[in-house]
Amino acid sequence: MPLIKRSISLSGHRTSLSLESEFWDVLDAAAAERGQSMASLIGEIDEARGVEPLASSVRVWVLRALRD
Repeated sequence: MPLIKRSISLSGHRTSLSLESEFWDVLDAAAAERGQSMASLIGEIDEARGVEPLASSVRVWVLRALRD
């Protein structure tokens, strides 16, 4: 599975995040369902992640969202 890199703005700075397309698909759907932007959703995940890498935190968020 190739990684897809997207650039987003978090807390006023640009960063990039590389995830598999399946994770991006779930994030896109979740953001649309919540009526928020992708940057806003990832920003929430970023604020809650502590010291874990952002990509790992996003993947865990997606797994929990699908489980719940």
